[in-house]
Amino acid sequence: MHHPPAPVAADDETYWAAVRAQYTVSADFLNLENGFFGVQANPVHAAFRRYETQLNLENSWFMRMHFPARLAGVKAALAGFTGAAPGELHITRNLMESLNILIQGYPFNAGDGVLLGDHDYDSVIETLEMVAARKSLVLTRVKLPLDPDSDEQIVALYEAGITPRTRVVLVTHMLHRTGQIMPVAKIAAMARRHGIDTMVDAAHSFAHLDYRLADLGADFAGVNLHKWLGAPLGVGLLYIRKERIADIAPLFGDTSHAAGDIDKFGHVGTVPPAPILAVEDALAFHQSIGSRNKEARLRYLTQYWLTRVRALPAVRVLTPFEPARSCAIAAFAIDGIRAEQVAERLMARHRIFTVVRATEGTEGVRVTPHLYTSTSDLDLLVDAIRQMASA
Repeated sequence: MHHPPAPVAADDETYWAAVRAQYTVSADFLNLENGFFGVQANPVHAAFRRYETQLNLENSWFMRMHFPARLAGVKAALAGFTGAAPGELHITRNLMESLNILIQGYPFNAGDGVLLGDHDYDSVIETLEMVAARKSLVLTRVKLPLDPDSDEQIVALYEAGITPRTRVVLVTHMLHRTGQIMPVAKIAAMARRHGIDTMVDAAHSFAHLDYRLADLGADFAGVNLHKWLGAPLGVGLLYIRKERIADIAPLFGDTSHAAGDIDKFGHVGTVPPAPILAVEDALAFHQSIGSRNKEARLRYLTQYWLTRVRALPAVRVLTPFEPARSCAIAAFAIDGIRAEQVAERLMARHRIFTVVRATEGTEGVRVTPHLYTSTSDLDLLVDAIRQMASA
């Protein structure tokens, strides 16, 4: 693929058909559950296989003689993409490893408070609850609206939850349940005025939305590279602003690095190099399309099906109405049918795979198209929902 002109129209089906041709997926069903992890584009998957073959051929010679320099190259590519310095980035296995490093290594004192949203990722909440029990922290949850009036409404809700003991605000950039995009930079700026740190869960927003890490205004962030970037499973990213690295204690034992050296977080033993090396290829593929074009296309696909089902009387959309407040992730429910039944019928009767997520005291069916998803695929989804909603 050649680097496209900027911008590419989100509805330029000729161009996006060429992008779809760069993916190979199962023809046995329609996968609309791409939020778990991203399909590797064909050139990325081919590179990943080459790296695995090279490693198996060259064994420890490759690991000792070549991998350190190749790893530095991957970090440099990530630095160029994120706008962070290489010394502010550490490659982890996934978001949860990144956030465990942050949450378990943060210098909390007994009685300190952490502010989080009620729609944050379940495993992150569990980590906070574990650390809270160990260190006698106080967790305060912000009840977030499904369809907010404005960014300022959300910021005000977080600000209202602050107490004199609040040390950290955890913010999920894109909610995994409904796809709502949180105004992270505004929340972080508000928290900073109160002398409070912000940790960002950017699992779903990275390489999904068009931004750089510094735009978030936070000193700490965790990322999954295997989701919307489309790198292989097993790679995540930790970002800590250089001046704050010394404040975080390593999760894994290390005495060989200085307190301000981000490599102190990487003492985990031997790691599989092929997924890490393929990050460069995933970045190259992503950048051949362009962050802005990709975000626009993913949003277009979601709005394509959402606008068609919103008018159905029995359908409740759990994603904000304003298109700019979501992108590829959206959720819906059908009155009178449990979400599990909706998902089961979509798969059994229509061969459409989705997933159920608890939202706002109820459950919704989460739909996540990908760049390889066509509008005709989404027509099948709309028809299936219409059949169930009118039954």
